[in-house]
Amino acid sequence: MARLLILGGGIAGQTAALHAKKRLGGSHEVAVVTPNSLWNWIPSNIWVGVGLMKPEQVTFPLAPVYRKTGISHYQAKAISLHPEGSAGQPKPFVTIEHTSPEKKGRQEIVTYDYLINSTGPKLNFDATPGLGPLHHSQSVCTYDHAAHAATALDEAVARMQRGEKQTLVIGTGHGTCTCQGAAFEYLFNVEFELRRRKVRDKANLVWISNEQELGDFGIGGMHIKRGGYITHSRIFTESLYTERGVKWITRAHVKEVGPNTILYETLDGEEKTVSFDFAMLLPPFAGVGLKAFDKQGADITATMFAKSGFMLVDGNYEPKPYDQWLPSDWPSTYQSPIYKNIFAVGIAFAPPHAISKPMTSPKGTPIFPAPPRTGMPSGVMARQVAFNITDMMQGRSEVPTRQASLARMGAACIASAGNSFWNGTAVAMTMYPIVPDFQTYPETGRALRYTTGEIGLAGHWIKHLLHFGFIYKARANPFWRVVPE
Repeated sequence: MARLLILGGGIAGQTAALHAKKRLGGSHEVAVVTPNSLWNWIPSNIWVGVGLMKPEQVTFPLAPVYRKTGISHYQAKAISLHPEGSAGQPKPFVTIEHTSPEKKGRQEIVTYDYLINSTGPKLNFDATPGLGPLHHSQSVCTYDHAAHAATALDEAVARMQRGEKQTLVIGTGHGTCTCQGAAFEYLFNVEFELRRRKVRDKANLVWISNEQELGDFGIGGMHIKRGGYITHSRIFTESLYTERGVKWITRAHVKEVGPNTILYETLDGEEKTVSFDFAMLLPPFAGVGLKAFDKQGADITATMFAKSGFMLVDGNYEPKPYDQWLPSDWPSTYQSPIYKNIFAVGIAFAPPHAISKPMTSPKGTPIFPAPPRTGMPSGVMARQVAFNITDMMQGRSEVPTRQASLARMGAACIASAGNSFWNGTAVAMTMYPIVPDFQTYPETGRALRYTTGEIGLAGHWIKHLLHFGFIYKARANPFWRVVPE
């Protein structure tokens, strides 16, 4: 019996584990190492962050799911990777440190035959002084962060109800952040809530982002065909911000967050400030800090991981100018080029380059979004990697045969504004491919037929269905495979 070891139990890890176990049955073992006891449907943290949902509505315990599916479970964090084993242990293994109350701090080794790294990101609040819930700004990256943000928002609303003016700043907290979409969604949920609570006239809403222009979202923006005209997402997004009375600051690297002031550097090299009473700023992401060692104990972290801490896979990481980037640079099987039994999916893999054009201030500060790799793309690549590995474990193939390149994958994104079935709205966007392909689509980089953007109530209903559908799927309830990635 062989063992597939999965590091991380988020969207990518849970998807890979469920698909792999379904295919392998009892013939091989599937084991998951995750430091969390709860699974969190992260897209709905937005609703927690404005008080429309409670943490228990976006989470559930993992242990019962693993028990009923026969998946081995370690509530622990991975510390180090030993892909060649060691002098005392011939099999490849991972050193883990338990995080459960009964075993907290205890270390052990877990061997494997195949490994999927789906550890997700480290929330790198330390990259910006004063950033994060422990300092001067809020976050919605975890359910507990989101609950804290909801409390702070309630306090701001209470002050507005007393007649005080409040400035709320929402966006990204560093020049290399990704997930502008999550901040965008939170912004418009807050705007909706302020109107619902009848204090919108007391609020000054400000968006701050490292995007070159509104509508970039870390994907270089996109073109949409509407009413016979081809329109860039910048126009679509600027119209929305103007309609909702939201001011915006783009091309900004947040340098420091004080108690009531944000210091930021512009792409022109100027330093400016914006004052706030409430701020929700997303942090940049980094790898979780896994170390790697060869059989003799020598540190090989730099050969397996990029400087960012994300794992190198089958992409083309050769540095080259923006105008020489190709869709073929992007990984398709997510297999380590060094160890063929190791894969990385979701945020854990290192992208070969950004999708948005790299921009640097005169001071040398990078100010452009890192590429998003969450949500639907994470699930799709995790499923394909799970299928490839189970084929290899069962002797159907010696190499990965299924591919899931972001340059040949479409994606759908729904950003809600409110949580009511009857008066909420949502921005619904689709695109194909995620990574622009100007060789195939020379004018826009994407297929206009499959790249769309709409706003309305119908998208909001779909957002609700996705919330319940994906939690149902992640619980491994009957017919869970019917729910697509």
